[in-house]
Amino acid sequence: MKLKTRLAVAVCKASGAVLRRLGRGGTNLPGKLALKIDKNILGELSRGVKVTVVTGTNGKTTTSRMIEQAFADAGLKYFSNKSGANLLTGIIAVFAQHCTLSGKCPYTHALIECDEAAFRKTSEFLPVECLVVNNIFRDQLDRYGEITHTLNAIREGITHVPDATLCLNADCSLTASLADKIPNKILWFGVNVPIYENAAHELSDAPYCIHCKTEYEYDYVTYGHLGGFRCPKCGYHRHEPDVAVTKILAAGADSSDIELSICGHAHEVHVNLPGGYNIYNAAAAAAVSHVVGIDEETAVSALGQFECGFGRAEQFTLGKAQARMMLVKNPAGFNQVINLIAHDKGTCKLAFLLNDRFADGTDISWIWDVDFEALAEQEARFTRILVSGVRADDMALRLKYAGFTADRIEVIRDYEALLGEVGADETPAFLMPTYTAMFDLRGEIAKHTDVKAFYE
Repeated sequence: MKLKTRLAVAVCKASGAVLRRLGRGGTNLPGKLALKIDKNILGELSRGVKVTVVTGTNGKTTTSRMIEQAFADAGLKYFSNKSGANLLTGIIAVFAQHCTLSGKCPYTHALIECDEAAFRKTSEFLPVECLVVNNIFRDQLDRYGEITHTLNAIREGITHVPDATLCLNADCSLTASLADKIPNKILWFGVNVPIYENAAHELSDAPYCIHCKTEYEYDYVTYGHLGGFRCPKCGYHRHEPDVAVTKILAAGADSSDIELSICGHAHEVHVNLPGGYNIYNAAAAAAVSHVVGIDEETAVSALGQFECGFGRAEQFTLGKAQARMMLVKNPAGFNQVINLIAHDKGTCKLAFLLNDRFADGTDISWIWDVDFEALAEQEARFTRILVSGVRADDMALRLKYAGFTADRIEVIRDYEALLGEVGADETPAFLMPTYTAMFDLRGEIAKHTDVKAFYE
């Protein structure tokens, strides 16, 4: 191993250890320092490791946790970037953390969640065995730009990993187009049936054929632009998935039960998280398990046992109440949370936390494309409607125009006070923060209850 690589590893390990002692996590800065010393450090550290990469707009973290449970249950010697630091520097840091000081990686497998824009560069260095693309939705317009920019970034990244097997979402017309003119082996996953009886109203991010611009026709829609799409003009259409959800057996507030076909073998599967988006995540995880060589029973069992990622439907006891935290970051994801709440039964509190920092996306106009009206129609169910975050006033205004009674919308800027109101009685609560609000809120929750650090 080159001297500069060893020096980069040492600096990365040392700076990461110091930052963690300070409670900072050390997930990106150590990678930045290492990259300044050795531009090819990721290629050196990942040599000989079988790498699975999960990318796409929504569901990366949860899908990764599902796959990780399967890896652990199968006895694979692996590591992952559990912290969610999914840019190039964060991925470098996690590889350095799991290598020896000489730069040798003792693990056979790595499970890497990768930001969809960062995959273009990261893919130049990683020996990817399996690549998952969950979906492509509009997200953070100030950072990603038009949705085609995200699509093209992933497409370019795929050209760097011609030997990787791709697990592609057959129901996403954008994701499916990545299969055009590439040498890679492809395993398709998807959902063969509608998920919701009555879904939130959503604007499609891909209403027109990516090839000829004709409006798609759908045999059914699961959510957003996902479903049984077909172009009536050029014939572009949904592929029949190899890993397919064939039936929704039950969809509750805490979990889902589905029938899943894995390459023709039917299984009844318990998914240890609620929501239609997690049904897709489960299908993606089962597809990866098949590619990596994990037996189907182990893969299916893992879906009922995995722990959710931080902020992704985490549950906390706050005072007298049980609260579930649901990260929201774009219209498609927020609408899925709304679908979950709208299909739940009984009373609850709602808390919306909107920030506009860089990691959240500084353009918050996307909240006007979220179907808050579907919740306003059920306002009588909600005992409290709480709003917080840097842009709390903007969220309060959006809820007012959605039809919520204005004098019931409570703006509480202090997080400690907010948590006090959430836990004041036994009524359960849904906490819906954007990305940086989630970190801030978890920090406040950690003062009152025992929660794992985000990098654990």
